[in-house]
Amino acid sequence: MADSEVRVDVDGRTLRLTNLEKVLYPATGTTKGEVLDYYARISPVLLPHLADRAVTRIRWPHGVQGGSFFEKNRPAGTPSWVRTVTVPTTGSRTDGQAGELTFPIVDDLATLTWLGNLAALELHVHQWTVAEDGEVRNPNRLVIDLDPGEPAGLSECCQVALLVRDRLAEHGLEGAPVTSGSKGLHLYAGLPGELDSEGTTALAKEIAEALQRDHPAQVTATMTKARRGGKVFLDWSQNSGSKTTVSPYSLRGRERPTVAAPLTWDEVAAGAEDPLAVDQLDFTEVLARVEEYGDLFAAP
Repeated sequence: MADSEVRVDVDGRTLRLTNLEKVLYPATGTTKGEVLDYYARISPVLLPHLADRAVTRIRWPHGVQGGSFFEKNRPAGTPSWVRTVTVPTTGSRTDGQAGELTFPIVDDLATLTWLGNLAALELHVHQWTVAEDGEVRNPNRLVIDLDPGEPAGLSECCQVALLVRDRLAEHGLEGAPVTSGSKGLHLYAGLPGELDSEGTTALAKEIAEALQRDHPAQVTATMTKARRGGKVFLDWSQNSGSKTTVSPYSLRGRERPTVAAPLTWDEVAAGAEDPLAVDQLDFTEVLARVEEYGDLFAAP
């Protein structure tokens, strides 16, 4: 297929797709067309994780070796049919005064395809959700990001993930493991919506700091990078109302087209014992897993 404009109908929306043969991942030769194909095929399990959530994007218009930019506000030229939510934010203006941001909400394949055409490889979401009338609701899930400090790696993250799972269970929460698509793991737990973002952050911090006290050789809850060497940093702060985490099933802008991929706890346990038993997965592997197993992490 030549690099030319193609008009397609997606769920009744006409979209103009461009430069489908542009290589976005030079190491693997993965093109924009293949990225769009991945997002279309993965959409049945990806969209539930995006639904009703404000989405921020990291875009690589010239491929993963050509630089990126982080985008919160809806971009110029956003189709009128894209659902959005406008929320107040502190210090978003250059004068430091409170302003507001208008985020797209990705709850259908047409919006997902539109963003893919903009080379929005990474889709990041808040833990809070939005009602139909635009009201911001309390988070319906908690997330803890397990980030390894060298020489610790993904296997050490698996070891610590088992500890986090047990601590979550003590709070009556069931953890769900997802690779970050980068270096570590994310652990999610569904919430009943009783806690606001501040309360959810406090709970995640309490869990992280308790594990730091009980396992100081393996775990740190301190953000100072100098203290992370050989340990797994439990980042509890991504539950803040202003922060986001890459969505399950989103691509990552790394050398290979890796994905934030849900795992089973058996896979995590195997990875904790053997570093060769677990790895970051690329989009072809994730598609095959979903075809075989379905969604390993049902959205709350």
